[in-house]
Amino acid sequence: MLFSEILGQNHIKNHLTKSADAGRIPHAQLFVGPEGSGTLPMAIAYAQYILCSNKNSENTDGNESCNLKFSNLSHPDLHFAFPVTTNDKVKRHPVSSHFLEEWRQLIDQQPYGNLFDWYKLLGVDNKQGQIGVDEALDIVKSLSLKSYEGGYKVMIIWMAEKMNTACANKLLKLVEEPPEKTIFILIAEDEEQIISTIRSRCQVLHFPLLSEVIITDALVDKYSIDTSVASKIAQQANGNFNKACDLVYQDSEDIQFEKWFIIWVRSAFKAKGNKSAIRDLIAWSEEIAKTGRETQKQFLHFCINYFRQALLLNYSANDLVYLESKSSDFKLEKFAPFVHDTNILEITNELQDAIYHIERNGNSKIILTDLSIKLTRLLHKKSQSKA
Repeated sequence: MLFSEILGQNHIKNHLTKSADAGRIPHAQLFVGPEGSGTLPMAIAYAQYILCSNKNSENTDGNESCNLKFSNLSHPDLHFAFPVTTNDKVKRHPVSSHFLEEWRQLIDQQPYGNLFDWYKLLGVDNKQGQIGVDEALDIVKSLSLKSYEGGYKVMIIWMAEKMNTACANKLLKLVEEPPEKTIFILIAEDEEQIISTIRSRCQVLHFPLLSEVIITDALVDKYSIDTSVASKIAQQANGNFNKACDLVYQDSEDIQFEKWFIIWVRSAFKAKGNKSAIRDLIAWSEEIAKTGRETQKQFLHFCINYFRQALLLNYSANDLVYLESKSSDFKLEKFAPFVHDTNILEITNELQDAIYHIERNGNSKIILTDLSIKLTRLLHKKSQSKA
């Protein structure tokens, strides 16, 4: 992958190439950035720059056969680790090497893709993947060997926050003192979830959200759509190129999530003293509980964002509102007055608690039903500032 294929982040590209040219390559780096900001493509381009001895930011003028191997991610000194779980193909002890074919497919089709896209490709969105101790043993084994081409070896660990404690402890010594010419690039969306002993041994680079202009230009170039349409999509994407691509195809999970959200808040609002609406909420909870845990978590994160956007609109922070309802009979403007200073913190806390319990394999139906009943009370709270 070439640096020229990566959207924006020019200051990071310059930093990486200049430090590599000067021979100052940290043995462990942590790329932290929100979904769709380009952390994974940047890590691959950086690995290509180092392994192929390229001489400029376009990754040319280096080893031609090496660059060719990178075009299909088959370079023997480039290693990957990422969250995995059992599926129809791998019944036990899953590790990343079992899923390299699917991994190459993801990077080819959705280099800015998220964890939800990855699980969907594996057909395991009803399970939660992790980077476990079996993976750590594989990493130790592969990095203990000499490099095939006599130069550097690069290990890219995507979604490093999914490392469990056993894996992190197993890798700790290796990250601190790796073999000669071995480079670790950890990629994470939430660095706080990585244990501090690993985090403290990495040089951290933070990736900002992509600007609307960069996303607009990329959409016009990639999909040949009208600039005005691309600009509108870029605003809704809120700096996330993966979401922007989904919106072009109308394939964003947010479209389904919004339908669930509308049914939910309408039922919750009607449920005060209404037995039939309570039954609707229980039926809704049962329906959502049938989906995979990753889908449930993704949906609840969507809900948190929807409530925050409603709050901003309610307090006239219109410049910060990028969300646009896809439903013709549900307007954010009409919903916004019900989200205010008195209930927003409680609503957000309840949603985050639900995510926490679902992540730890709690009973989804009970968790969502409890959340729904709490929402009926919170939506009827009166704003103190506007009382």
